[in-house]
Amino acid sequence: MRTLPTHVRPVAAVTGALVLAASLTACGGTTAASEEKVVTVYSADGLKGEAGDGWYDKVFEDFEKQTGIKVKYVEGGSGEMVQRALREKSNTQADVLVTLPPFIQQAGSKGLLQAYAPQGSDRVDGADKAADGTWTSVVNNYFGFVHNKKELPTTPRTWEELLDKKYENRLQYSTPGVAGDGTAVLIKAMHDFGGREPAMEYLKKLQANNVGPSSSTSKLAPKVDKGELLVANGDVQMNFAQSKSMPNLGIWFPAKGNGKPTTFALPYAAGLVNKAPHAENGRKLLDFLLSEGAQRQVSAVGGGFPARKDVRPTDANALALARLLEGVEVFEPDWADIDANLTAYVDAWKSATGS
Repeated sequence: MRTLPTHVRPVAAVTGALVLAASLTACGGTTAASEEKVVTVYSADGLKGEAGDGWYDKVFEDFEKQTGIKVKYVEGGSGEMVQRALREKSNTQADVLVTLPPFIQQAGSKGLLQAYAPQGSDRVDGADKAADGTWTSVVNNYFGFVHNKKELPTTPRTWEELLDKKYENRLQYSTPGVAGDGTAVLIKAMHDFGGREPAMEYLKKLQANNVGPSSSTSKLAPKVDKGELLVANGDVQMNFAQSKSMPNLGIWFPAKGNGKPTTFALPYAAGLVNKAPHAENGRKLLDFLLSEGAQRQVSAVGGGFPARKDVRPTDANALALARLLEGVEVFEPDWADIDANLTAYVDAWKSATGS
């Protein structure tokens, strides 16, 4: 139990090949590439604002002003970003990868990341960074659900309630194995129901009400706000930020039966991509994301929780976020087991739900 808290141009001459070889850096890029004032980020969705007012929007703008390095940003589901980086492994395009567990562990085990401990990572809890230094959490976060407060003024409380006929075709969760928050549905269900089999039995029943697959969790909250859906999965940081412009969103944490509501930490974790074409720029960005100034903006701007233990914001958002988690039991998943068995768990879900 944890507490809250350039491309290289072709070389025509034979001797040019020697020049090219000499220019290769240890991280697999070239001197010319590393000197480019650009850094490419592949990230799970949630930290960039719908109206350009998210944490990424602010810190990327500040980083560009301070360093002159342009941030190129590519967004998608957690698993989608890892799969894209994997497909590009022989021709690496990304410099920094940001994704949720268990996909950050998957990226590490597949050799997509290289070790780098950003400045400030010594202030990050050991459970929120890799022992081998390949990734570090930059924004802490927790898994949750959202409901439409207008149509459901009484917040749902249990998993069992979601089986009610009134949720038919008005409930949706993002796809496990593709979206980080969708995978989190499996993790929480297995915890709350006491194992894989009872969790799959429940999710099989829930499928009668489920609208269907969604590769990105961030697309679900607007549907809930409009009343197209009554309930969807999400995470606290993303949904809290979205609620500023979506007044009908309410955040809640399902319980099993008469038990306590539960959740678990689902941080945005960042790593330097192996053979990154602009590795030095990637290191600078990782340092910046963990700087005290950027971390103090996590709650005030992004609606999330700082990754650094020494940063304790007292802004209105930080206080509201703390209240959201009052009375919620926070458990720590066995990420090593999930990383090793993720394919089996997702296959079991597909079999149970006919997905």
